[in-house]
Amino acid sequence: MRIWIDLANSPQVPFFLPLHAALLGQDHEVFVTLRNYAETVPLAQKFGIGGEPIGKHGGSGRLAKLPNLAARSLQLAGYARSRRPEIAVCHNSPTHVVAGRLIGARVINIMDFEGQPSNHLTFRIAHKVIVPASFPDADLKRLGARPARVYKYDGFKEQTYLSSFEPDDSFLEDFIDACGLDPSWDLDKTTLVTIRTPPTQAAYHAFENPLFDRLLTAANVNPALTVIALPRNPHQQEGIRKGYPNLHIPKRPVDGRNLLFFSDLVISGGGTMNREAAILGTPAYTIFAGRLPAVDQSLIDLGRMRRITRIEELDAIAFQKKEPREVLRNPDLCEELVREMLT
Repeated sequence: MRIWIDLANSPQVPFFLPLHAALLGQDHEVFVTLRNYAETVPLAQKFGIGGEPIGKHGGSGRLAKLPNLAARSLQLAGYARSRRPEIAVCHNSPTHVVAGRLIGARVINIMDFEGQPSNHLTFRIAHKVIVPASFPDADLKRLGARPARVYKYDGFKEQTYLSSFEPDDSFLEDFIDACGLDPSWDLDKTTLVTIRTPPTQAAYHAFENPLFDRLLTAANVNPALTVIALPRNPHQQEGIRKGYPNLHIPKRPVDGRNLLFFSDLVISGGGTMNREAAILGTPAYTIFAGRLPAVDQSLIDLGRMRRITRIEELDAIAFQKKEPREVLRNPDLCEELVREMLT
């Protein structure tokens, strides 16, 4: 089969990496398109997926997203039409779902967050919607996903690529250089904290998060910590550099899986990185200000994640060396998702 994958955001690169390899291993013809947003393009290049960069993010305003949706959908359709894909698969890329329909491909949409407004479009027009078992049935109905078109899998999408994870001790040398740390920096003599900014340009994050500024202020003045800040856009990056000079921003992409594994705790205003940390056994705190995703609640129920919703709860964050914990593996998930993509 000819299969078209669209990668619209950087977390989708590691997710599709094993799926891409599995499809090629079954002798399918696969081509990839990329949205020029966050670290999507350099990560795809780093991991060897490659792909054709087409279009960019529509901006933070909802009105600005509509013409971008139309423009990128048409660009994608124009690029892919001559390649005649039989299947178009993505992780909730609205432009790709529309483009796939325009050229007559069978559209497979994978998604794990019920609070994304674009689900109203993608769930209605995809031929198949693949979601985790924790995805509420009431939301599937509300979003227009017909039961006959829905497939649910047990677990978390991040397990697709984390189930085979083994830590790489050589990572620390590149990490020290990428983050501008002193060459004598020693992981055993500090508490390594990774902080991810809220997704302020995302359609599902149209609100303020006062917890985050308070968190950065506390982290900036704690000499016992080595804090790695991962901004999502140049505006956030500039704000952290000016307002919190003791935090470290990597000057180039680093291996996120190893970063989260070697971190002592992870705090994020988003979702994917927190779930990755929780699955890898690193204490994870979510300060997401919107409706908590059902997959995150599942990890909270498993004792692998905690939620912080009020400023006074920031004191509950344990800034200390972590205790070792096993990776939460699901080795058959990749094969399961590939099978459902093809049927």
